[in-house]
Amino acid sequence: MAPHITLRELAGSYAIARLGAADPVPAWADGDGFVSISRSGDELSITCREERVPSDIKQDGGWTCYKFQGPFAFDETGIVLSVIRPLSENGIGIFVVSTFDGDHLLIKTADKPKSRELLQAAGHALL
Repeated sequence: MAPHITLRELAGSYAIARLGAADPVPAWADGDGFVSISRSGDELSITCREERVPSDIKQDGGWTCYKFQGPFAFDETGIVLSVIRPLSENGIGIFVVSTFDGDHLLIKTADKPKSRELLQAAGHALL
């Protein structure tokens, strides 16, 4: 049986920005709301409130962010899958970011009404 998760919608619109792998973390990345900064050998990826990302930066905006109400133990299984399965099975694109204490689900704001309906039908609670 899949776990039922409570998701809390965070205020604001979010963007996912891409910079070069060797670029420094820019000052605009930090501030109010959820922030995730990830670096790989190929890129520097920043998820933050959309209004902070300069227009000349490669980005994908218009995302709504939900925080999984946890924390969840590292050995708990099926937490993220229980939330993304009903969305992906119905053609809703997602972006998930995990932190030490929890997970964040980003969906396109245009998909929010359908996503809420699908998540609630799957037994999840949205705040």
